[in-house]
Amino acid sequence: MTTLEKITAAGRSGDLLPSTVENLTAWLGAGLPAWFTASVDELVGKSAWGELNDRFYRYLEFGTGGMRGRTIGVVSTAAEQGSSGASGGSPAHAAAGCNVLNDFTLVRAVVGLYRYVHAHLEQSGRPDAPKLVIAHDVRHFSRHFCELAASVWTRLGGTAFIFSGPRSTPQLSFSVRWLKAHCGVVITASHNPPHDNGFKAYFDDGAQVVPPHDTGIVKQVNAVPLAELAGFLVHDLGRVITLGEAADEAYLAAAAGAVIDPSVFRQTELKVAFTNIHGTGGVSSVPLLQRAGCTVREVAAQSAFDARFPTVKSPNPENAEALALAVALAEKEGLDVVMATDPDSDRMGCAVRGADGKLHLLTGNQIGSLLADYRLTKFKERGLIPAQGSDRVAIIKTFVTTPLQDAIGRGHGVKVINTLTGFKWIAAKQRGYEDRLKGALLGKQGIALDFDATPLTSRARLLQEHSTFYAFGCEESYGYLPNDSLRDKDGNAACLMLAEVCAWVKARGSNVMAYLDELYLKYGYFLEGTINLYYEGAAGAAKIRRILDTYRSAPPTAFGDVRVTSFEDFGRMDIRDADGELIPKQDLYFVKLANGYSFAARGSGTEPKMKFYVFASAPVKHASELPAAKAAVKTELERVKALIEADAKRRAEG
Repeated sequence: MTTLEKITAAGRSGDLLPSTVENLTAWLGAGLPAWFTASVDELVGKSAWGELNDRFYRYLEFGTGGMRGRTIGVVSTAAEQGSSGASGGSPAHAAAGCNVLNDFTLVRAVVGLYRYVHAHLEQSGRPDAPKLVIAHDVRHFSRHFCELAASVWTRLGGTAFIFSGPRSTPQLSFSVRWLKAHCGVVITASHNPPHDNGFKAYFDDGAQVVPPHDTGIVKQVNAVPLAELAGFLVHDLGRVITLGEAADEAYLAAAAGAVIDPSVFRQTELKVAFTNIHGTGGVSSVPLLQRAGCTVREVAAQSAFDARFPTVKSPNPENAEALALAVALAEKEGLDVVMATDPDSDRMGCAVRGADGKLHLLTGNQIGSLLADYRLTKFKERGLIPAQGSDRVAIIKTFVTTPLQDAIGRGHGVKVINTLTGFKWIAAKQRGYEDRLKGALLGKQGIALDFDATPLTSRARLLQEHSTFYAFGCEESYGYLPNDSLRDKDGNAACLMLAEVCAWVKARGSNVMAYLDELYLKYGYFLEGTINLYYEGAAGAAKIRRILDTYRSAPPTAFGDVRVTSFEDFGRMDIRDADGELIPKQDLYFVKLANGYSFAARGSGTEPKMKFYVFASAPVKHASELPAAKAAVKTELERVKALIEADAKRRAEG
């Protein structure tokens, strides 16, 4: 039997899904390279039906932020591995399939993005050649995908800029604005496992795409015929522009603006243990910290770029294990704080000293709360915002980020905006504030404001006069952004912000954990917990879908003895933010419980998992009450989490 005959037979027997058979048949007839056919032949010969289903049951979804998925299969073929893969390096080819990130799915994404941008410029009366900036992290195939994307873009008639080596996601966001490009791309899977990679798309404001551009790009990507892909597979970098030192210095200058009070670094010597976990963080985070006046010790075993991330189970700075070597270094040398960034350096995790002299890992919610309070306090001290606060000043967070930040915002008298998950929604609010300011100045005074060239102090004043001043933004998943000079979370600037807080408390003779307790005593004790249910492959996707669908069709009324008092379906209900703007519809559910706790439920947009975010709190009047409140809340939170998880698992199985 031929390979196609075996595929057809496997479809009839039920080993292959109908969609898998259809996609395999189409791709085998598309004139793709010989290694692709050889890979499919090998998998069929091994009867690796599960692997083929996972690779071919659907097209890798180009969602509203781009694509993310496997680039190395669970079962890797000899043709894919080649000699380099067999020796422990990157495989010769990314996995064959239409539900993985490989040359073919990447070309399809780039062609679709180009056609959308080109049409958008024409419709806007702008004859410009579409201009694209591409950055990449250290993952398998990241440089290859970067160069392939640049090649495709220039062959289509556009201008493409790439960096000389790995660069962070926030630098890409900044560079799109700095170069006045029409769009940007980052090749990264952030903190995902080594076998994954991704393609994140950005528009001309330096933010990931939002309506109407997101759906328009998706439509164009999906319309690219399979037959077109083979013609773009050979790299041609003849017209690709490589960015030099000036691009790096421009970003570093912008990121350095995260510091509000430089004097705190002169008041004390802050000693930092830093790890980039084999990623891009060292390119910018270390210079930023050193220029501010910090002494930085890097974890040597993790400083080199390495797509395998060999020293950690997961390159995720929220995990204690990923920070273990940095913590050991800090303990050995008596350093003040541990900082870590993920592979594309848009996220930052840390461990800080307490009164006991020990290092304590902070959650993303705790870091964001400390930064929000500190920055609002310092802005007031410097006269950048009124001492009593103002509804023309905003901090922006996601719905799944701790309510402690809502309390901090109210305490400072500023507006707190809650957005959907994903920093692109925070960036969308920033763009709205920027556009409102520009429109007001142009309409009232005839001034065409160069927003990026306007110093922060001037922007703060103008935004409060005519729009809203963005003071800080964050999300619970270790993402923070100090100002509006770029439009995505910035792990490099986050290191600098945290360093400023650490230097400030050290100069006061205190510590970060004591500062956090000060917030709890002022606003109440808050604790958050997460539930992550992983469901891989086609069968897993169906389970996630069942959970989401049954939450809508049969909303929970109780979890054990804990009654549900309120249920909000963000996919059906009209929900508005603090500016009165309508929140886009999404499969997100927010549930309030009779014990005063609450939780949010959503499917992850970047990994094959269902996520639940549980929020717990208790009032605290005196410092003596705080230890007991922490213990009681933790116990009840774990009990409630177990009840929610058990219910979700029942729903997943139908």
